[in-house]
Amino acid sequence: MMGLLSFGDVTVGFTEEEWQRLDPAQRTLYRDVMLENYSHIVAVGLSIPKPEVILKLEQGEEPWILESPGQSDPGY
Repeated sequence: MMGLLSFGDVTVGFTEEEWQRLDPAQRTLYRDVMLENYSHIVAVGLSIPKPEVILKLEQGEEPWILESPGQSDPGY
């Protein structure tokens, strides 16, 4: 039996260096998928605090994290 998933289980984080390597189309795809995933979580009625990455994306900011993925909780 599977346990509950967190938003972090269905997201991908990028360091600043990794984010800079993405082309504009890849960044747009990332933004669209992340926002869609979050909207699905909200639509099914799960009540979770809005992750920092979603706040950044909604404000048009770059969503990269300071640490390498997996080193700490990036706020997902």
